[in-house]
Amino acid sequence: MKSLVVYYSRSNITKKLAENIAAKTGADVEEIVPKVNYQGKLGYARGGKDAISSKVIDLESLKYNPEDYDVVYLGCPVWASRPATPLYSYMKKNEGKFTNVKFFVTAGGSGFDSTLEHMEKASVKPLKTLALTTKEVKKDLYEDKLSSFLE
Repeated sequence: MKSLVVYYSRSNITKKLAENIAAKTGADVEEIVPKVNYQGKLGYARGGKDAISSKVIDLESLKYNPEDYDVVYLGCPVWASRPATPLYSYMKKNEGKFTNVKFFVTAGGSGFDSTLEHMEKASVKPLKTLALTTKEVKKDLYEDKLSSFLE
């Protein structure tokens, strides 16, 4: 089965998880790079505002077409109980190109359910979802959850 892991990560927590998923599945990896700067305190505030308004932003060029894959793993951090704007933008720009998706999200501790609902509205119903806290990812306390997610 041909797989693609697509993710956005502001602080490298989601990146660590995305790379682990790719390593275990042999998937191609697409890191979303926004043309908007979300770094630092101002970027953090901008990210929350953009997420709440479901803003679609410009992204740097992408390498892979999600239509070419049997399953696409879509991942991002939770921003204001919504998917991070760069991933949301990717999903909106690729509407109709997803068949089988799995969502993975990371957060300090809350907003998972709402974020996953917004992702489903922007895409298709996922085969599976994975929601992990920053602590779980940083301390590698998620192998059982990841194994179940990848089945």
